Amino acid sequence: MTSASVGAGTQPTGEASSRIDPSRSACVLIGVDGFTSLDPLRSVRNNLVELRAALMDEQIWGIPEERIFTVANPEAQPDMVAPIREAGALAEDTLIVYYAGHGLVDRHERQLLLTLPGSVEGQPETCVRSSDVRRAIRDTGAALRHVLILDCCFSGRVLNEMSGTDPGTQGSEAAVAALRGVEGSYVMASAPRDRPSHAPDPKRCTLFTGALVDVMRRGVPDGPEMLGLHALFQAAKERISALKPAVPQEPQDEDHNGVGRLDFVRNVAVLPPLPPPPVQPMGPPRRARILLWSLAAGCAGLALGLGAAPAADWWHDTHPAPATGNCTPSADDKTPQAVLLGHSDALNKKNVDYEPVEGLSSLALVSQGPVFKALALADNSPGRVFPLSLGTSSHLEPVADTPVTLRRPNGEAFPEWYDGEALAVEKGGRTMLIGSETGPAIRRFDLVTGRQLGKDLPIPEDLRYWPHGSAQMGRSIESLALSPDGRHLYAGWESPLAKDGDQRGRGIIRIQRYAGSPGGTYTPDRQYAYLAGDGMNLVELVALDDEGGLLALERQYTAGLGAAVRVVQLSLEGAGDVTGEKSLYGVPVDVFARQKAVFNLAGCPQGGPGAVATPASAPINPLVDNAEGMALGQPWTTGEFQGWRPLYLISDDNGSGDQITRLYAFAVRLAP
Repeated sequence: MTSASVGAGTQPTGEASSRIDPSRSACVLIGVDGFTSLDPLRSVRNNLVELRAALMDEQIWGIPEERIFTVANPEAQPDMVAPIREAGALAEDTLIVYYAGHGLVDRHERQLLLTLPGSVEGQPETCVRSSDVRRAIRDTGAALRHVLILDCCFSGRVLNEMSGTDPGTQGSEAAVAALRGVEGSYVMASAPRDRPSHAPDPKRCTLFTGALVDVMRRGVPDGPEMLGLHALFQAAKERISALKPAVPQEPQDEDHNGVGRLDFVRNVAVLPPLPPPPVQPMGPPRRARILLWSLAAGCAGLALGLGAAPAADWWHDTHPAPATGNCTPSADDKTPQAVLLGHSDALNKKNVDYEPVEGLSSLALVSQGPVFKALALADNSPGRVFPLSLGTSSHLEPVADTPVTLRRPNGEAFPEWYDGEALAVEKGGRTMLIGSETGPAIRRFDLVTGRQLGKDLPIPEDLRYWPHGSAQMGRSIESLALSPDGRHLYAGWESPLAKDGDQRGRGIIRIQRYAGSPGGTYTPDRQYAYLAGDGMNLVELVALDDEGGLLALERQYTAGLGAAVRVVQLSLEGAGDVTGEKSLYGVPVDVFARQKAVFNLAGCPQGGPGAVATPASAPINPLVDNAEGMALGQPWTTGEFQGWRPLYLISDDNGSGDQITRLYAFAVRLAP
């Protein structure tokens, strides 16, 4: 975390004012959403997205971006506490600390425990004691005031237990005890000491934080021009009460030395809008310093409906936070490996020369930067390949050009449903290899005319459909990838062969390697296998090097829930050749390709409400649609992503009004 110096003309340290000054304050937002033992908390991605956006909004408070810090899924106690101390060293006026996640209680010490991804109920050593957070707030820096906001179950316990006061202690005595030794402090808790906090809708903020954001965004009619922390809290509490939730929730707050009465945010309900800032010259796009992630808050296992529709509108519709930022790291890596740079639905339900742009199931880059260009294969009939201009990686502007129709060598159209699912452009850029599930077949085509060149590539018998092989109907060739030197072609089957099955829900996927040369003959030489994710299918491959490094795109779809999409890095080096294996069920683990998860699309920022259009087929997560195509660019040699690589995904709408043709852009850091 980088500290920022105080600009000229700011108030001298130690001089009190009647308003909490955003230019001299610091704020830490902490949230935990993914757990190995406790229930996941999906509802408060919006908590931190919306709260951060509200605090940075000049119309509300206007804290500078370099003074608000976000801590994503801290793995250990120092990961949660250290950022508080660093922000405390920066704050001269007020330090604000916010936590959202599971709240547990130490059964012996009766102390509130703040959870980490690896926290286990009944094992306090796996959590962070609230007293450790209080100590970090109290003992660091020269801030005049300290504010602690907790949105978790049993959060009211912090009003008493931090200094060891008796649980029966009430009122101002408890408030003074809560942050003993701090000259001015204010504590806000989402629930009483023995009650849960509620997160009734995973697509919205939790009950408490949603109410806070709502008051900031809408203000208090007939209220004062400025709202203090206590006034903000009181208005939020009234909103919660007006909703009449199925299970009541009663937030609590305590004030020491009048911090809660100081002016904090503008009451936008009674004050006119501030004049817009002067227009600055446009510079190159810049990634936000603090990246967003999937976060949540609430209590374990709680999914309570509110009955009637909420009377309050939780969202500020005009300035939703963008869907950009860090994607949640995989379980085997604590450092984010992917950053969502943006997405675009500009191709959705478009036509080019009366040809619908739909069913895009494979993607291949043909040129990189500053404007990226690609080819996209449609899986409907007739088979077509659309040239695409994607825009830049940080500013997607996809435009489709007239498609090339795939034809037989004599120029006639393929008579049957083509179902092209895989596309690889050969070295030299004049020909392309296309895999079709009809057959199945792999054919070479001229990029300009779309005519087939030469004969179909041979398909091993066991990879064909019954009665020749055991491939599942409509679940055969789904991906093609060429090594950079063109000597090897990799063909991935979407689902396990009937004779292979799965291991505890993880499909055993076969990858057929071919040896040959661009424009020449490719013949099968080795078969590899890897274990896909739970219930996932393989839909795209990209070759990373000439030694068997691959990037795999996996996807599954569940009616009523939507799609799941993840990207995995594979290494075939050292993996066994399974060509002669009659069945892969029960083979030793060292036969399979090694793998490392890069990111899960559900763990990437969805942005504020309305930032991402929600497909009818994806009721749970609007960002995730039926991604089937993937293309990877060369590493950046300069800039903040130096050494990382641009990655694009594209979704297949299946020609359905319920799905969206969506293009995604990422920066990914891959293992060497």
